[in-house]
Amino acid sequence: MSEIQNSSVFALDEVSDEEMNKLIDGTITAFDEGDLVTGTVVKIEHDEVLLDIGFKSEGVIPSRELSIRKDVDPSEIVHLGDQIEALVLQKEDKEGRLILSKKRAEYERAWNSVEEKFNANENVEGEVIEVVKGGLILDIGLRGFLPASLVDLRRVKDLAAFMGTRIEARVIEMDRNRNNVVLSRRVVLEEARKAERSDILSKLKPGMHLKGQVSSIVDFGAFVDLGGIDGLVHISELSWNHVNHPSEVVKVGQEIEVQVLDVDLNRERISLGLKQTTEDPWRVLVKKYPVGAIVEGVVTKLVSFGVFVDLGDGVEGLVHISEMARQHVDQPSQVCSVGTKVQVKVMEIDLDRRRISLSMKSAAETLGFEVDVTPLENPEAAEVAEEQESEAVEAVETEVEATEAE
Repeated sequence: MSEIQNSSVFALDEVSDEEMNKLIDGTITAFDEGDLVTGTVVKIEHDEVLLDIGFKSEGVIPSRELSIRKDVDPSEIVHLGDQIEALVLQKEDKEGRLILSKKRAEYERAWNSVEEKFNANENVEGEVIEVVKGGLILDIGLRGFLPASLVDLRRVKDLAAFMGTRIEARVIEMDRNRNNVVLSRRVVLEEARKAERSDILSKLKPGMHLKGQVSSIVDFGAFVDLGGIDGLVHISELSWNHVNHPSEVVKVGQEIEVQVLDVDLNRERISLGLKQTTEDPWRVLVKKYPVGAIVEGVVTKLVSFGVFVDLGDGVEGLVHISEMARQHVDQPSQVCSVGTKVQVKVMEIDLDRRRISLSMKSAAETLGFEVDVTPLENPEAAEVAEEQESEAVEAVETEVEATEAE
């Protein structure tokens, strides 16, 4: 049987010291300070971790170089046998040890990733690991600073409540030289709110009834939070009755039901009405006074073109001067005065304009009596009064038309 020769086998005494050192160096990984190396965790101490990277000695990772978090327990960061990446800090310290850093290796990788998202205007996500003066520190692979003013849409009083939570934010500033990364959560929330507002606005239609919460009160009305977007209830739309100030009707934080009156998509404005969610009490009351009914009322005001009569329950109607008596009436004072009780017939009801036209003349004819008209002492004054009356009627009608047009 022939003997198989193995050329790779040799006797140590045949190799010189110089050749042996070259052979050993050939099995050692070549690297320089600042390089990234990969190795296996072979030992975990309370203050350091040993990493085998194929060098003549294990590399040492001090506990402070394990994580961007402070005062960490090495056993919570790595485990025996883990394959991890580290950055070479020193090939030899004073004690001849190879010093490595896991957190700086992660930092290098993370910085490139975060920078890509910064340039692409994309969000990053990380856990809040510290509450510091003026804001929060997030672990996004590196330490990101989130100023208190940018944590939420409104100023946050208790930043500690965010400790341990995961936050999505936008990188708004990066400075490699200063090792500085500034974040904003408010930008993310504002964009989400804007998208939510657009979605809500597209779904709103006039006439819809919605529930909301009064978010603020101003002199001209009240703002209502509809769940992501505010709408305004103008003071004139708060109640069917006259309102001096919105606080008479609603309070901040109060849950109310409102009706959508108008939606302006371009200006992102919603006009709401509160009184529209209940029946107009005036319409309810006037049902008691149908056209043709004869009722008793009290004169509340004399004007040149007639008198206003209170029918009760806050319902008031107008008796035009031409409907006060069968005889010609120059001035309302010829027939009655404020406080006089009179019989009137309901002639017309305009629900939209909230007006009731009354007639003393028709009521008298139906009931079979004559309305007394006191003659004027000065007929010439009557003619002047008649002209003034005509001018006053025209002025009032013009004013009414202008008001309705508005």
